Amino acid sequence: MKKFISIHGHFYQPPRENPWTQEVDVEESAKPFHDWNERISKECYEANTQARILDAKGQTAVTVNNFSSISFDFGPTLLSWLKRKDPTVYAKILEADRESVRVHGGHGNAMAQVYNHVIMPLASYRDKQTQVIWGIRDFEFHFKRRPEGMWLSETAVDRETLNILAQQGILYTVLAPHQAKRVRNVGFGSRWAPIRHEGISTRHAYRIILDQGKQFHLFFYDGALSRDIAFHGILKSGDNFAHKLLGAFSHRENNQLVSVATDGESYGHHHQFGEMALAYAVKKIEDSNQALMTNFGEFLDRFGSFWEADIYEDSSWSCAHGIERWRLDCGCRIDSGQGWNQRWRAVLREAFDFLKQTADEVFERELSPLLKDPWRARNEYVDILLDSSNGVKDLFLAKNARQKLTPDEQNKVWGLMEAQKFSLFMYTSCGWFFDEISGIEPVQNMKFAARAMELIQPYESSKIEPGFLAILDRAKSNIPTMGTGKDIFNKFVKTAKNVIPAIT
Repeated sequence: MKKFISIHGHFYQPPRENPWTQEVDVEESAKPFHDWNERISKECYEANTQARILDAKGQTAVTVNNFSSISFDFGPTLLSWLKRKDPTVYAKILEADRESVRVHGGHGNAMAQVYNHVIMPLASYRDKQTQVIWGIRDFEFHFKRRPEGMWLSETAVDRETLNILAQQGILYTVLAPHQAKRVRNVGFGSRWAPIRHEGISTRHAYRIILDQGKQFHLFFYDGALSRDIAFHGILKSGDNFAHKLLGAFSHRENNQLVSVATDGESYGHHHQFGEMALAYAVKKIEDSNQALMTNFGEFLDRFGSFWEADIYEDSSWSCAHGIERWRLDCGCRIDSGQGWNQRWRAVLREAFDFLKQTADEVFERELSPLLKDPWRARNEYVDILLDSSNGVKDLFLAKNARQKLTPDEQNKVWGLMEAQKFSLFMYTSCGWFFDEISGIEPVQNMKFAARAMELIQPYESSKIEPGFLAILDRAKSNIPTMGTGKDIFNKFVKTAKNVIPAIT
């Protein structure tokens, strides 16, 4: 019997840049740091590239790069921020993945992620495609290899999303155990067995059969152990962490994998010194010779999948009601003691859907005469998000334009492509996750919406903003002085374009 352990960290922050200045504004709640990206990078991302392991005297015996030992995904917009603002940490993350490729038989620890953390089952088919294609291209740009796996925002899943992943060459994703609906042995005549809450064995890979018989693979992480890491204090002791992982194996299964998955920020940001507990636990596991550290790609390659699974459509890891947290007042919130409601969630999504319909109509109408296929061109626009040099722009136009474009026509292309980017960014999941519409995250998504509106307005005869604000006006803040979504938009969003970026 061979035993393997994979510890997955989902490292992610939403895009925080002011869409008019392209810099992150000062965020007062992140003090003494300039903003939350900067603060969390120090507490978590940097800390994990130089995690300390102490000796018996409490002195630092060695520092290790945890990313060399764990499975991880990084939000594309966060990784681009790190590349610009914290290049040393960025370089160490890439170096760790290269090392893991060497150690794990060509399978790197890094997984890709859908581009800006939208809830995939709530996106259109076309937007799902773009999120996946942008996520793959972004991964290739940074890690210089094709991704094998892709992390889904909040592990929110439907079969359409899995079909798109498979079509784009992704081999697997990772889900919560309660997202498994039924399982059966692979083989003729085997019968489905229904899965009750978290009843699936999480110790091996599963295949799922998609459209036209295409196969895709699923891993389900250990739910109870992952909750212990995230919420129940297991990271207070590296010894206890290692003990829990090693104790999670079954006595009945061969070639088994114990896998856990949490927000990567658990290791150092949510739990101070969590990166040290992680480093110590990994060393203790390796020294024990009881199990080997691995990643999902290596395990799948070595042992394949002999079970088939089916999923609960429109399910996620962080909403007991499926995906309702991102569109309804389902009861999922951070602080239930305040007596607030989240009825604003549905209204915020309605306002964005109103804007998105207009943005898409303008995009297709205005760019169809200029581009061979505007939607295919949008999928390729990620190359310019990653490198906006003139040479890359010239290649983009040479490939996608119907004919040589005038400077004004080129400006129209760039403006409406940016409008599409911001109309995707406004659906970033964090805008609905928390309790109050006037919070940083919903306001940031409104800023993206405002910038998208601004970019498409020159091509619309009627004003877009009044209709948008009329919908937002129905969203009531839980804080009486904040008023409605319209009031919040006027107070915090309309003034954002006048912010002078800080010199860094």
